[in-house]
Amino acid sequence: MDPLLKELTKLEKLTATSAKSPSIVQSLDSLLHLLHQAREKFVRGECSEEDIRQLVQMTENKKRDIDERQKEVYSVLSRLGKALDKRFTTPLPTYSDLFSLPSSVTALERTIALHLLRTGQFEVAETFLNESEIKISDEQRNQFVDLHQILKALRNQDITPALRWARNNEKFLQSRNSPLEFYLHRSQYIRLLLSSHPPDPLPAISYANENLRPFYKEHEAEFRRLMTCVAFIPLPRLQNSIYKDLALPTLHFDLEPLFAKEYCASLGMSRQVPLRVVGDIGGGGALARIEKGRKVLGDRKGEWSQIDELPIEIPLTSENRYHSIFACLVSREQSTELNPPMMMACGHVISKDSLQKLNKSGGRSKCPYCPIETLVGSALRIYL
Repeated sequence: MDPLLKELTKLEKLTATSAKSPSIVQSLDSLLHLLHQAREKFVRGECSEEDIRQLVQMTENKKRDIDERQKEVYSVLSRLGKALDKRFTTPLPTYSDLFSLPSSVTALERTIALHLLRTGQFEVAETFLNESEIKISDEQRNQFVDLHQILKALRNQDITPALRWARNNEKFLQSRNSPLEFYLHRSQYIRLLLSSHPPDPLPAISYANENLRPFYKEHEAEFRRLMTCVAFIPLPRLQNSIYKDLALPTLHFDLEPLFAKEYCASLGMSRQVPLRVVGDIGGGGALARIEKGRKVLGDRKGEWSQIDELPIEIPLTSENRYHSIFACLVSREQSTELNPPMMMACGHVISKDSLQKLNKSGGRSKCPYCPIETLVGSALRIYL
């Protein structure tokens, strides 16, 4: 990707406006301004022969500057196109028009509008909504505005709006076993602990007793660490102790994605932005692999009849792996709800059906990977 980035950087510099080399648009605007000034002089009868010669000379100079800049831009675009062809040897697939039906167009436009609102591009979203026929309720718009206002407050180290939302949605967060409210209080506690000069842990301890103690049962280990780290302040000592993770800035920065995740979940939306996921996966090589698989399997007539189902693997990043799939090494079958993976006492995992088939009359099952015998009833189900 280095040659592509190099050419894109050149193109960006050529099209950008600077004092030494004005852009094409800036040169055209300057020329248009000169012509307007000359026209006003003609109308007033103040234009001399010398003014006309100067206007012709400046017009020629501007034209020459624009032509030179255009040649440079076209040259970089040509090299960029060659670099793209060299990098992406497989052309993008061509399909029939998928958005010809009115319902399809509406669904696509609504997805785009929600994407713009969710990512905080409110001015662009308003323009898009005005030019399309999509209607987004004021309530839904305000929800996204509130989301970004709270995220902005978190970025400015203000947890008050986020805490207010968490308390108003306490039952929802409890149903998800979300640690959001605890992490918000933890962030504020650490800030209080490290903000006093000279070190004075009393305000932080008082804050913890009031706000963190209700979470003691759910976060007992973390609560103990937060209390005992007081012995290692000020900051340089804390950074060199076993509690150095509490001094990392990620402790505070991670609040934004966590809050966005819970907020979107309360609206029935996915953790990730759908259009961004589609772009990352499709643009990251999935389309090229699918097209290549279709072409190869299409040439092998009779070997694979289901062209809509291609036996190819698309590499995904960890955040885009939504479902874990376990294949039993004994039966070679993938796990299901009725046949889940089971972990035996020795630590090895096989499917439930395989475990039952290995069961002996004495109620013991011998692991196929090691000589250890374990009770069938002691196997634990693994939830993927």
